[in-house]
Amino acid sequence: MLQGKKILLGITGSIAAYKSISLVRLLIKQGATVKVVITPAARDFVPVLTLSTLSKQEVLSDLFDEATWANHVMLGRWADLFVIAPLSCNTLAKMAHGHCDNMLLATYLSATCPVWVAPAMDEDMWHHPSTKKNLDILTSFGNHVIPVRAGELASGLTGEGRMAEPEEILEMITHHFNTKQSLAGKKVLVTAGPTYEPIDPVRFIGNHSSGKMGVALANELAARGAQVELVAGPGVQDPANKGIQLHRVTTAQEMYTVCIEHYPAMDLAIMSAAVADYTPETVASEKIKKTDGGMELRLTKTKDILKELGLLKKQHQVLVGFALETNNEKANALQKLHSKNADLIVLNSLQDAGAGFGYDTNKITVFDKAGEEISYPVKSKSEVAADIVDLIQKKFYV
Repeated sequence: MLQGKKILLGITGSIAAYKSISLVRLLIKQGATVKVVITPAARDFVPVLTLSTLSKQEVLSDLFDEATWANHVMLGRWADLFVIAPLSCNTLAKMAHGHCDNMLLATYLSATCPVWVAPAMDEDMWHHPSTKKNLDILTSFGNHVIPVRAGELASGLTGEGRMAEPEEILEMITHHFNTKQSLAGKKVLVTAGPTYEPIDPVRFIGNHSSGKMGVALANELAARGAQVELVAGPGVQDPANKGIQLHRVTTAQEMYTVCIEHYPAMDLAIMSAAVADYTPETVASEKIKKTDGGMELRLTKTKDILKELGLLKKQHQVLVGFALETNNEKANALQKLHSKNADLIVLNSLQDAGAGFGYDTNKITVFDKAGEEISYPVKSKSEVAADIVDLIQKKFYV
């Protein structure tokens, strides 16, 4: 039930706008108060009278009308959740780059509540590199993208790009409010990204981890009320949730030091960082010059952060590790689970399409000490983060 929840629904110029009528009706039936703001182009796709009748609220679209010119500030602060469904390719581009030429965009830029978007466009537009880049920008701002579906499109073609059905969107909204603050009072440590182990002042040993999975986990945990300490390696994007305490580190030793310092006070630790296993034995004080001969680099093991936390783990603490494997995936993941005294291991396989470093999607299998194995399909990393946190709550905090 959504009794008492204030939902702001944004509608843009897409043939999928007809679905928004059903979404308004479903939200009202669940007890939500719904206000609707639309772009001028959306007027060609959906009747304003229908929307105002169903919502029992005036539909706003004109930024410069005397009665509504300042309402974007009020709307952005009024709502508990702002859902833009459908989100057209054009409005996506404008949101990503801060354009503000209509009421909906002005409201978006003023919004202090979570923003969810449900894209809708033809398959070629959906797969265009500019669309993917704009979606990356939008998610980096902390917005939640509701995945598109495959099926018949307005062009007559069949493929990806259909807006999610109203019933699916309603289910996601309900889940959002049901899980909000469900981890209030819990203290969580999350690691994300790579570590860089210096060879000299300009060179290092590193890996291709972007830290997107760890940041998505931090954002999801914070959205559920947890107090989150995020230890992020170089190149990792800032989390969208400003309540997250961010610790910037570069090397494995620096990450180890921060983790050891904060872990005793934690209820949960999720070690998703790709920490270097080895570091140079010595670091040159000046840039090493190229010579005619070869170069010998002596390496020494770094401290195993997951293992060290496993040794320190108290009865009330939950420890989750990640395993990125290229072969013997299950056996290696299970060995890591037991040898590190973790409670869960999240397996990524580089054999799976859409998983691994740099992707905005991930495909995981989770193992626990009781021998349970739970596999998930390819999803966006924000959805994967929600799945992982759902599982942790189910197993340890219900």
